[in-house]
Amino acid sequence: MYNKCRLKMKLLANIFSMFFVTFTSIQLCMADCDNLQDTCPAIPPKKQTIFINGLPCKSQANITAQDFKTSELSNTGSTDIFGASFKMVTASEFPGLNTLGLSIGRTDMDGDGLVNFHYHPRATEIIYVTKGVLLAGFIDTKNQVFQEFLNVGDVFVFPKGLFHFILNHGFQDATVISVFNSQNPGFVSITATTFDNTMESLEKLKRRLVSLYEGHDDVASLTMLGLESIFS
Repeated sequence: MYNKCRLKMKLLANIFSMFFVTFTSIQLCMADCDNLQDTCPAIPPKKQTIFINGLPCKSQANITAQDFKTSELSNTGSTDIFGASFKMVTASEFPGLNTLGLSIGRTDMDGDGLVNFHYHPRATEIIYVTKGVLLAGFIDTKNQVFQEFLNVGDVFVFPKGLFHFILNHGFQDATVISVFNSQNPGFVSITATTFDNTMESLEKLKRRLVSLYEGHDDVASLTMLGLESIFS
């Protein structure tokens, strides 16, 4: 009887250990996993023959210094109807980023331009202002709004998975550089249904953002329900 109890306890301990290791491993890999070698430049997606959670590495014999340089951010992207352009460079375009858990981006805004509300499901974003005067902010899961005016040289962080925006509040064009802690951050944006509604919604949203910062508007106007009413 005593031996049976010991056997049962040992079996339960082994099962517990197995589940502990399994769930610990899952938790560790929920973020970009650490690289297991010095470098792992990605094979261009169009040349992939297998598909994995990430990008396969080039042969070590084919790695060159060019894999660790990009000029993708030297020019602006196409400007949207909000007066902003956004370019994100991930491991797919910049092979040397593969397995490093990083991406980089550039945002340019016309005078009074807006980077519409969006979030990155797999990354936190840090922005560095290189030109202009901006109003930047995000909404947390308690519907609290955190926003600040930014000048050249200022840095602001948008936590992972939270809706955020950037408004050019100056009289000149503005530029910010972004860094993401994922090689594939993702991009999910709120979009209006038609061009006319979008332009009207844009002006309403700009007024509410500035009014909220100055204390003349209610925070509830920027909750998800409030945003839906703006874009309806």
